[in-house]
Amino acid sequence: MEQEEKATRAWVLHPELTSDLNRRTAGPALDEAVSLAAALPHLEVAGSEIVRLRDPHPGKLFSKGKLDDLSQRLKLAEVDLVLIDGPVSPVQQRNLEKEWNVKILDRTGLILEIFSDRARTREGVLQVEMAALSYQRTRLVRAWTHLERQRGGLGFVGGPGETQIEADRRAIDDHMNRLRKQLEKVVKTRELHRAARAKVPFPIVALVGYTNAGKSTLFNRMTGAKVLAKDMLFATLDPTMRQIELPALGKTPGQGGGRKVILSDTVGFISDLPTQLVAAFRATLEEVLAADLILHVRDISHEGTDEQAQDVATIMAELGVNEETPQLEIWNKLDLLDDDDADARRKEASRSDHILTLSAITGEGFDDLVSAIDAALDEPRRTEVLQLAFSEGKKRAWLFEKGIVEDEEPGEEGWSVTVTWTERQSAEYAAI
Repeated sequence: MEQEEKATRAWVLHPELTSDLNRRTAGPALDEAVSLAAALPHLEVAGSEIVRLRDPHPGKLFSKGKLDDLSQRLKLAEVDLVLIDGPVSPVQQRNLEKEWNVKILDRTGLILEIFSDRARTREGVLQVEMAALSYQRTRLVRAWTHLERQRGGLGFVGGPGETQIEADRRAIDDHMNRLRKQLEKVVKTRELHRAARAKVPFPIVALVGYTNAGKSTLFNRMTGAKVLAKDMLFATLDPTMRQIELPALGKTPGQGGGRKVILSDTVGFISDLPTQLVAAFRATLEEVLAADLILHVRDISHEGTDEQAQDVATIMAELGVNEETPQLEIWNKLDLLDDDDADARRKEASRSDHILTLSAITGEGFDDLVSAIDAALDEPRRTEVLQLAFSEGKKRAWLFEKGIVEDEEPGEEGWSVTVTWTERQSAEYAAI
């Protein structure tokens, strides 16, 4: 009988820099950091706190008094790992580890660890490892046994990476080059798949939003799929796509009967996303860049929902999302608000054509969402006269099936058909 792996006891610190006027609200920020820690298996959060400081100490982040005060609590709690919700320099990390005799992981390292644990596709695994190598390149004396790991995780939090092994830049660079070559092959395969999808003349609708906003629950309701949907940060990492028919009004989700679209569920965004991951996951988020419509899903019950929305907008701008791409803002999780707050949100949203209120759990607002997607995807139409030979009966039948024929006149060699259609329908017709 295998012995159960002992949980790593962790303490979460959120440094609140009082000199930073643009800092995040400390309470929700600490809650999020604790949720990030809880998203890792085999990790037990023993405690958490906000540490106020005017300016970070260049060598040890915290002042001498704070260091001693924290040291006592960490020893009493028998902590193995301290998660610091912010950037920690290599020098600060090394000094803090010596001071407290524990492992230190900053926000970037924690997010990388979660992504590594969650990655499932070949590209996702390679992207995470590339980002981790880039991050660790500045921290040369660290754990590197995870490069040969057989399970998820980067080894920062125990397991195979427990032993400290020196890795010089040459070893890291060689490994990054090998990964880069593997990634190039995977990306070429993705490009082929994307080219194949481009020939399918259905619009792409991409779900984006802050992590844990309820995108996967909404995706499941719209598709009838069973994508992992948990009350957990980064429950979805690799993109999930489905070709679906939007449910016709009055029908239950999954029945179809309406417009055909490709729906894409994406990794959740988060504030202070590591720059390595913004670059590494650009390919993973290509469906957002190519989307015909973006649904920005917000957890409207969250205390920091406005800050989260701003973070999503910032990351989409960094990714290069076209500002002209139509967007709908979905205020989700109405079911978590009390009746008065929910009514206030409904009234506020009703003042905008681009905001909808919804509960992906109960289904409230679902029909309105389908109607709004339909309206947003209505494309400009043009009228055109086509000349079809009598032998092109298949094309003629397709035109009538789509209901886009305005007039038809037979001639000596075929039909003269007047149609009113969209660019997408024109492309679909050309592919017949």
